[in-house]
Amino acid sequence: MQEVKENNEKTVITEKMLPDRPERSSRNNDYLLEPEELVTIDALIQKILDSEKQYDLDKIISAYELAESYHHDQKRESGEPYITHPLAVAYILLELGMDTDTICAALLHDVVEDTECTLDELRKRFGNDVAMLVNGVTKLGKVEIFTKEEQKAENIRKILISMSEDIRVIIIKLSDRLHNMRTLTYCRPDKRRTIAHETMNIYAPIAHRLGISSIKDEIEDLAFYYLDPYAYMEIEEQMKLRRNDREELVEKIKSRISERLEKEGFTPPPHIDGRVKSNYGIYKKVFRDGKDIDQIYDRYAVRIIVNTIPECYNVLGIIHDMFRPIPNRFKDYISTPKPNMYQSLHTTVIGREAIPFEVQIRTWEMHRMAEYGIAAHWKYKEGIVSNSKSDNRIAWVRQIIESQQESNDVEEIVRAIKNDLAPEDVFAFTPKGDMITLPKGATVIDFAYAIHTEVGHKMCGAKADKKMVSYDYQIKTGEIIEILTTNVEGHGPSRSWLNIVRTNDAKAKIRAWFKKERREENIYEGRTALEREFRRNNLRVPEDELEDFLKTDMSKHNCDTLDDFFAAIGYGGVQLSKVMQRLKTEYQKRYGDTAKQLSQEDIKPQSTKSKSGVIVDGVEDCVIKFAQCCNPLPGDEIVGFITRGHGVSIHKSDCQNYTSHKDDPESAERWVPVRWQQTKNNSTYFKTTLDIIAVDRIGLLADVSSALAMINIYIYESASRELKNGNAILSITISVAGMEQLNTVITKLKKIQNVISVERSGK
Repeated sequence: MQEVKENNEKTVITEKMLPDRPERSSRNNDYLLEPEELVTIDALIQKILDSEKQYDLDKIISAYELAESYHHDQKRESGEPYITHPLAVAYILLELGMDTDTICAALLHDVVEDTECTLDELRKRFGNDVAMLVNGVTKLGKVEIFTKEEQKAENIRKILISMSEDIRVIIIKLSDRLHNMRTLTYCRPDKRRTIAHETMNIYAPIAHRLGISSIKDEIEDLAFYYLDPYAYMEIEEQMKLRRNDREELVEKIKSRISERLEKEGFTPPPHIDGRVKSNYGIYKKVFRDGKDIDQIYDRYAVRIIVNTIPECYNVLGIIHDMFRPIPNRFKDYISTPKPNMYQSLHTTVIGREAIPFEVQIRTWEMHRMAEYGIAAHWKYKEGIVSNSKSDNRIAWVRQIIESQQESNDVEEIVRAIKNDLAPEDVFAFTPKGDMITLPKGATVIDFAYAIHTEVGHKMCGAKADKKMVSYDYQIKTGEIIEILTTNVEGHGPSRSWLNIVRTNDAKAKIRAWFKKERREENIYEGRTALEREFRRNNLRVPEDELEDFLKTDMSKHNCDTLDDFFAAIGYGGVQLSKVMQRLKTEYQKRYGDTAKQLSQEDIKPQSTKSKSGVIVDGVEDCVIKFAQCCNPLPGDEIVGFITRGHGVSIHKSDCQNYTSHKDDPESAERWVPVRWQQTKNNSTYFKTTLDIIAVDRIGLLADVSSALAMINIYIYESASRELKNGNAILSITISVAGMEQLNTVITKLKKIQNVISVERSGK
């Protein structure tokens, strides 16, 4: 008996407790792909002969024979001959109506990865197209520099790049994943969960964006079955209790609609069928949204398929005459298609039984696109031609790839898919009426960057339906969003926006701006952050060995110099959390027992006499650091304290640590006079903390972030708490060049609505 131990659960789920694997014959669609019985070459040939499309049968048989010869001694985990898998994938692609080269590539898609066969051999025997498609779905060989997760991310990147050149690559990959999900029961329990999780987060969103619902719905249900068997069983039981009532209800509704449309004289009569929401679709609304199963209005649906668009709207009027429509439950996806080009009219109504149900109305062409998505171009046409609709359908692939050029984090590709390809989208409009589609949860900053990069960079505010909103305002479908911009020289995005935006595209453009416009600041921030992580993990690398110590990560992130690497950390291209584990391992290998003998001061701090901006009387080239207890700034009266092994620590002259210890006999001699260095252009930045007291309200933090962004002030961290009198205190740590700039910041913050006071923290 196999067992699955759920994360964060003490209960052990055994194989006997799992429900039967979902049967696709009971699913919602009349146009589903064929069942997953073992596919033989004879069955594949018969499928080709039965097809209305013309195929090069000799080429397909030749591809099968080559695949069978290379896979002949291999077995699947089920014990079946391995060739049954490529045959099944080819059969799925035949059902989708794909062309000869795609079928050949499906039969050969694993020979390069799993056998001695080469791409050159495939290119000679089957041509460039087949070789290119096989190469597109072939995983990268193992590379020592990558972790397991990074290797997976690079394989996804490779598929997307190939997909942007030929969309057939991802259609093959989706068909491959579909068959693997159908046979997942033969894998180890831990492997099942890993594959199911990857399917839900990566492949289902891609299938959704390509509009191939016949694959998307099935792989989602199968992944859900393996990821949350308890929830699956509960929904299955709930639906079984309602099955007889459901079938009777749907049949009654279909009969009533059919009779009415016949009286209205539709010729030929529309096709009417019933649809039941998938188990995963119900799960999302029951468990994620906290609804009762009876509150899901589109649990049952009737689909009406007509011949023309005018007939769609005529049928809609008839349906609203027959049944009472539920307010705010009508969606016109014909005039405003979804990003995957899905088109249909959706309306939710209540019949005599007082049970709400959804009615979907579409044409046959819309129906084919809804089921097969971009694959419909092959099933119902001779291949695919470049047009605005097909180009828009894969434009997001190019956007993701382009955004990766500005990011050195290879795992960003996976986060981009999870974030940007979410099945739930919002539609908003510019004041000129142009529609912008974004993932659910996207903010007005995402909207600005979706319009144009420069609109995002110059953004200084936003309005939703003519009302001012904060930067973190999440857009709702149907709103008119107006982006306010400024032409003030030097204005740009704030680093805090990276924590607000939802889309990978916006994050990449913000990082690109900082990479280009704030290099010196990025180097400073990156070096400071790295030193902080080194101190936290007790890594003490001598300055003259630092570049050699970091060379592997520098090469991995395409950084030629240390400053390039520091800058990449500063603008967010390198995430320290991703590299520190490797650096700790490398540190132990390199230094071992001698690590304890290396002094912290071997990591050269940011501060020397010339760079720190502080001069210590009578001492040259000493190490300077600024005390965190008071965070002195140029313009403050300061004093220095000689530390043991860490240079001179600079304090404000009214700092409590100084005033309470300056007369202490043991430390009096260690306090030394210091002064600020006089410079015309001070490029050094200093940290300071401000305490802002204001009337507690929604959007306060966003308004503060916006005000600081407008004057290019970087926020290191912020914290807030509610006060008893209805006010709130917000503490923010920022970087400024000195007291003059700090006074400008304080003046700016005091002008924010509901702000009561702004004081420099005494910490």
